[in-house]
Amino acid sequence: MNRKFRLRGSTNFKRVRQQGIATAHPLFVLIYTQNSTGRVRVGVAAGRSIGNAVQRNRAKRRLRASIQPFLERIQNGVDLVILARKPLLQASFAQITKAIAKILADQQLISERTYETQTASQRDSA
Repeated sequence: MNRKFRLRGSTNFKRVRQQGIATAHPLFVLIYTQNSTGRVRVGVAAGRSIGNAVQRNRAKRRLRASIQPFLERIQNGVDLVILARKPLLQASFAQITKAIAKILADQQLISERTYETQTASQRDSA
């Protein structure tokens, strides 16, 4: 993920977790709130319940890669924190990407049209 899209620092993570709106999915939890930078920033976390360090890092890499196609389409001025859940390790990349697209569209962080275009292009490439 490009550096300009990264949410860094424990204070930023705490702020989003305390003030943000959370949406749960079986694979992850998405928490978002407005920011004052005017840019989209994304932070990814995986707790010890996911597994050992190798599994946690794998889960975070998969989440970062899955959200990458949507970064330019998410409305500006939003901080996102994505918390991995254990079933994420068994899910396919396509399932993770589809789940992220659906949650972003449901929360109106991207337009429904963008979500439909993204999932259609994934079906065509499969």
